[in-house]
Amino acid sequence: MSRTVTVGFDGSRESLAAVDWAAEEALRRGAPLRLLQVWGKDDDPRTRLVDQATARGWGERALGTAERRLRRRHPELGIETAWVCGDPVEELCAAQEAELLVLGSRGLGALAGFLAGSVSLAVLARTERPVVLVRPHNRAAAGESGPAGEVVVGLDVSAPGDEVLAFGFAQADRYGCGLRVLHTWAVPTLYGPDMGGALQLVMAEVAQDARRALDEALAPWTEKYPNVSVVRECHQGRPAHDLAQATPGARLVVVGRRNRRARLGTHIGAVTHAVVHHSLAPVAVVPHD
Repeated sequence: MSRTVTVGFDGSRESLAAVDWAAEEALRRGAPLRLLQVWGKDDDPRTRLVDQATARGWGERALGTAERRLRRRHPELGIETAWVCGDPVEELCAAQEAELLVLGSRGLGALAGFLAGSVSLAVLARTERPVVLVRPHNRAAAGESGPAGEVVVGLDVSAPGDEVLAFGFAQADRYGCGLRVLHTWAVPTLYGPDMGGALQLVMAEVAQDARRALDEALAPWTEKYPNVSVVRECHQGRPAHDLAQATPGARLVVVGRRNRRARLGTHIGAVTHAVVHHSLAPVAVVPHD
């Protein structure tokens, strides 16, 4: 089975923006686009009082309209559609053919609550493939061509995750744009008064170690992608706040999510959770060990 760019579709304005973004991405990757519509009858007030055949007809007509629209805009793109009845989280996570999963933000119906709701958070926490969340007001999401900023990667140098850097560098290479890698560090807690200016010495040492770790993490990737222009930002601050501040004008924001095997907990992480909620640009969440 060929690897696809799979996009969750429900007919809303938000999911249509995700479809447009996913179509452009599929063309860049040379991959087919798969439109997946999931109907969960308990979640969609429009279909609670109708039978499955009627709901399927609605879904298939919406899918057909979206498919025809895409074929007019991108006649060279391979497109397939699927309409399934089931749990949205289960079906989206089970899309084994997808090398990338794209979801619209604040969708309606079965895909309700992206960026703030339980469906999106559950998909992000459980899926084993990168997920991109797209907002409809974003310029790139609207399907417009041309340069649209740089790729911004939020990196934790204590656990950088090759998957995160690989995704960020590959996207910047596909776009032909620059890559900005942001690492924010905090000063370790000091007990007692700052005798003899020890705090300044500690800050200088932490900053030097952070810059060295960032350079070491980036070294193999800058060698692999020599044509990608990289800007390094390494400073003291708050990671979630600093990443959110970097999103306006970005083409894509890339953050990681540690794979956790425990059944309890959000499995997303505080920084990634905050960026997902507050980013103005599309956000790629990349799982890593």
